[in-house]
Amino acid sequence: MTSDFDWNDIPLILALARYGSMSATGRELGVDASTISRRIAAAEKALNLRLFIRDNTGYHLTSAGRVFVDYGEAVYGNVQSMLLASAQEADTIAGLVRIAAIDFLFDHWLLHELPDLLSEHQALEVQLLGDNQNVSFSRGEADFALRLAQPAEDAALMMRKLGEIGWAVYGAPRFADAPRNCWGTQPWIAYDNALSNLPEMRWLERLEPRPRIALRVNSLSTMVQACSAGIGLALLPCLIEGETGLQRLSGPEVHRELWLLSHRDAGSIGRFKAVSSWLARTFAENRHKLCGI
Repeated sequence: MTSDFDWNDIPLILALARYGSMSATGRELGVDASTISRRIAAAEKALNLRLFIRDNTGYHLTSAGRVFVDYGEAVYGNVQSMLLASAQEADTIAGLVRIAAIDFLFDHWLLHELPDLLSEHQALEVQLLGDNQNVSFSRGEADFALRLAQPAEDAALMMRKLGEIGWAVYGAPRFADAPRNCWGTQPWIAYDNALSNLPEMRWLERLEPRPRIALRVNSLSTMVQACSAGIGLALLPCLIEGETGLQRLSGPEVHRELWLLSHRDAGSIGRFKAVSSWLARTFAENRHKLCGI
């Protein structure tokens, strides 16, 4: 077989062998008879074989044509099975899905919602990747990522803004009566200087009078634990509401966007479509808590 042979001609050859006439084959395939005749001639030329002979009763297979059809039926059947199996796999909600985000979003939000997803789709396996670094969707490092800022777009990236998360001032019960105009006199928990560009840190720097920083950390989860221990006030995401015993002392002071990132091709695979819909639905259902309103 030469490289000039067009595999798309196989179903034409099989149909002509079955029906024995160009007109019947054309009606069956919805193709003009002259097109079929031209494609059969091109296939015979590419194969350097005579597949059919024609007489008054129609088209009949030669010996070489009969061998070709015997193998062709098997090949075409396998191709059809392959396409069907691939389509079914694409639609199946089963297998591994990896979600990257900072631990805090997992610990205080998604882990509470995950049982519903896994109960609905019991063949699904979810892997949570606690990482705020950029991941490569082109290299398959993750299937989804949740980020608190809009990333730079790349060729493989599809991004969707889910909404916003609010940050409010929290403190242990002993700080519950501290009025706003006295916040600057209270001890505060802040990020270390490497994270000074975060919106939360910029808000804290504008606070008057200038707050006294009692503790610096590099982890949001550590900040929550330190605030719960009574070390000082902290600006924390409103989604911790009701979980830590902390007192909320303000309305939302800062809002940060939450973006859902995925590979552009994720929308064509069943398990990814299911998880993407679940993430969007989960945010919508918890929007008031996440926004702090």
